[in-house]
Amino acid sequence: MARPRNDPDGPVDIAVHGATGFVGALTAHYLAEHAPTGVRIALSGRSEARLLAARAALPASAQDWPLIVTDSADPAATDRLAAAARVVLSTVGPYARYGRELVASCAGAGTHYADLSGEVLFVRDAIDRCHGIAESTGARIVHSCGYDSIPSDLGVWLAHTAAEADDAGGLTEVRTVATMRGGFSGGTVDSVRGQLDTVRTDRVQRRLAADPHALSPDRVTEPTPSQPSDVPAPTRLDDGTWTAPFLMASYNTRVVRRSNALLGHAYGRGLRYGELQGCGRGIAGAATAAGVTGGLGLLVGALALPPVRPLADRLLPAPGTGPSERARARGWFRMDVRATTGSGRRYRARVGGPGDPGYAATAVMFGESGLALALGGPELPDRAGCLTPATALGGVLVDRLRAAGHTYEVEPE
Repeated sequence: MARPRNDPDGPVDIAVHGATGFVGALTAHYLAEHAPTGVRIALSGRSEARLLAARAALPASAQDWPLIVTDSADPAATDRLAAAARVVLSTVGPYARYGRELVASCAGAGTHYADLSGEVLFVRDAIDRCHGIAESTGARIVHSCGYDSIPSDLGVWLAHTAAEADDAGGLTEVRTVATMRGGFSGGTVDSVRGQLDTVRTDRVQRRLAADPHALSPDRVTEPTPSQPSDVPAPTRLDDGTWTAPFLMASYNTRVVRRSNALLGHAYGRGLRYGELQGCGRGIAGAATAAGVTGGLGLLVGALALPPVRPLADRLLPAPGTGPSERARARGWFRMDVRATTGSGRRYRARVGGPGDPGYAATAVMFGESGLALALGGPELPDRAGCLTPATALGGVLVDRLRAAGHTYEVEPE
């Protein structure tokens, strides 16, 4: 492995692992343009030749960034990476296949870690293996620092902080409606594919994946075992908006519930949380909702059935690929969080931003998460272990994302 070069003063502040991949390169480019002067950044990946090419494609400010050659399957290599950085940002997925060793290395070394995982089974495994170790070393292991699941997690956190400030009681019913313009990430599709393979053959893992509290610290004692369905039928809301199932609801909802549990159920011991995809109003909205519902069913079915999967693989984006720069720039996302408290008061949080949510916007969220971990210091919540964006970064990340051009606002209704 090549040691970090041009860094005689010790570990770098941030290492971007998977910098030769599509989202890794976008994250590195974002950091090259937005990291404050003096923040030391390295690029990590399996191939030195590809790392050299990736660095050459970055702005001039990144041309002296050190390179760290790291094989994700080699515990000795991931140990060296964890020792060489204060924060590791990993884009190498599916994380169940490529992420286990690096999480363990960072937890053991006391190195902060963030990823883009949307994999329930991987995160549950990381919690079971590494939470206690990370607590003892002071490492913040922060999963899901992209479109999955920062907007959902911080949106509900904003509603909670507003209700708490008003002494309005705990949150009871919270619903997030997501709308966006953008494409599926090839990495997300590959993660879904891997989890479907696991649950098809493993009954225990299948039950875990279906558990609405799969990521909670103690699932058996969760005070609100009953939760909204992750795959509801098309529904017309009070304002006339038609909704359909949201692809990542089965993951994002579990992250929000883990945040609530890690905070001692501060959001509310009776919290029921669900996510939907907004599809518009009127006849067109109803038709779109029906189409999205059917399309998601076909997608999951095609990925789950081995005879059909080769055809689906040819039609879906491959891991490490993504849309053009023009397409990424035309994208956007919005999350509308409607919360009701035990006293009957209502709050509405709005989260959004420009750029394709799975690529351009995710690079902003991920880059700012890394900078928050590296620079936040005592302003960050005093907490370690396997955490969520809300519990690890909270208001520090909200402020950074606002400054980066994203919307995070909340008001009473």
